[in-house]
Amino acid sequence: MTPSNSTGLLTPREAAQALGVRTSTIAQWAREGRIVPIQTPGGHRRYPVQEIQRLLTDSGDAAEARRLTEDAVRLYEQGWSIRQVAARFDIGYGAMRRLLHKHTTVRKVSTGRLGGESTVSRLDVPQSDDGQ
Repeated sequence: MTPSNSTGLLTPREAAQALGVRTSTIAQWAREGRIVPIQTPGGHRRYPVQEIQRLLTDSGDAAEARRLTEDAVRLYEQGWSIRQVAARFDIGYGAMRRLLHKHTTVRKVSTGRLGGESTVSRLDVPQSDDGQ
């Protein structure tokens, strides 16, 4: 990603090529404030290399979060408990439960007494002291 000149600014086409999107997407992101352009005296938009690098880093973080989510859901659906999945990814139980709840059906865990007596189902979540 080298600018066509020595100013450290990229044209919309250069920015689009660096990010793997169309120039119309770059213009839309500028209108939305997702990327901050610099106006030339002639009224053209130029994009600082630092802004493009920031977007590349942000999209890398999003891809990493997407992979974590997919892996967590896969493990949970293979039978791992929420606590096991949370420990595997070094994430708190509550955060992992919320993540899984958004992306899959949280299963019910059966609890009951020995001897075939009635079984009570509960969600795989801790109960608070006030009963909520």
